[in-house]
Amino acid sequence: MSPKVSREHKEQRRNQLLQAAEEVFIEHGYENTTMKHVMDKAGVSRGGLYQYFDNKEDLFEALIGEQQQESLDESLQMMIEDQGSYWDALLMTFMGESKEPSDRMDPLAPSKLEYFITGRNEKRRQEHARERYHHAYTATTKIIEKGIEAGEFAPRFAPEVIARYIISYVDGLAVDHAILDSESIKLKEQTELLIEYLRWGLNVKD
Repeated sequence: MSPKVSREHKEQRRNQLLQAAEEVFIEHGYENTTMKHVMDKAGVSRGGLYQYFDNKEDLFEALIGEQQQESLDESLQMMIEDQGSYWDALLMTFMGESKEPSDRMDPLAPSKLEYFITGRNEKRRQEHARERYHHAYTATTKIIEKGIEAGEFAPRFAPEVIARYIISYVDGLAVDHAILDSESIKLKEQTELLIEYLRWGLNVKD
């Protein structure tokens, strides 16, 4: 087997393990999930899993890790071209491809909260949380700034403030949703409110 085929096979196998891990974390949550759960779901031996991931923390970080782009500007431009407008690109960052308010939340959100909150005093998780926040903040801010340059936005607040507000609002909904249910927190209605507030705060030009 050539090195290229070997690399492709390893990448495919790693992705299969991550897919199995995602199902397990959604079902059991971060704290209750074990590597044995993932082995059973993926149908691999202990060695087959530990060949790719050293422990549960390493596995979970790989699962939720942001794909690092060589150029953030280039990746954002591709997304904006796909979406057709900076407004749609912004909505996609926290609502996904549908860009429509719903009662559905990221099914991995409860596990993410467990991971970061229970490990809030651990340096490794603190650094990971900072990296994720910085990535989300930077990407959101750049979308807003490019929207301003294009004449699509005329914000009433600084782009940096609006970006932080979006992240905090969505994270707050994720915390509530992990404890309660969509109906109790009116997830869809609160998301609609966020959208309308952003439309006003950004002064979106039709």
